[in-house]
Amino acid sequence: MNKPSFREQVLQAREDAIVDAVNRLLADKGFDAMTVDAVAAEVGIAKASLYKHFESKEALAAAAMVRVLERAQAFCDTEAAALPQPLDRLKAVARWTMHVQWAGEMPSLPAQNSTLRSALVANRDYMDRLMALSERLGEWIEAAQADGALSPEVPAEVVLYTLFSRACDPVLGVLKAGGSYTEEQAISCLLRTCFDGLAAR
Repeated sequence: MNKPSFREQVLQAREDAIVDAVNRLLADKGFDAMTVDAVAAEVGIAKASLYKHFESKEALAAAAMVRVLERAQAFCDTEAAALPQPLDRLKAVARWTMHVQWAGEMPSLPAQNSTLRSALVANRDYMDRLMALSERLGEWIEAAQADGALSPEVPAEVVLYTLFSRACDPVLGVLKAGGSYTEEQAISCLLRTCFDGLAAR
């Protein structure tokens, strides 16, 4: 495999910087409030230069989502997969997503946005990674239900969507802003409500 040329390395470094900036802005402001001008200013390049890498605001958001899905897949393939029990793997993934969110590195995207949804559905990199991650988590959910660690009465699909929602749970941001809880305390509380419910044990 040929080593990338210096120009290719520079372009890749710039693209990485753009995606990093988009990720921060999406985590901080959300998709609707993020602007292409703000991304260009964050990176320190002209808007025209940014458009050489990404043709639209939706393409920028899709690139950020692909990046976070790649990180999630890497975590599942290494640290989570090394744990012996399916439930422990699921808890580890949920914990990881909350740490990423606490650090301000989890893109915050609107649930109801047709232009963005269309762009994401049309983005093969995004869909391939989303499907691969969903299948991996789905296997662990079904295994945890089979061994009695998770209730089989809740459809696996509902459990999967619940886990995905933890990655953008607004409660975590509220607890962080309030300052009454450490990162670990807040995450532990949300993990307990997610996996154990609210009823007294």
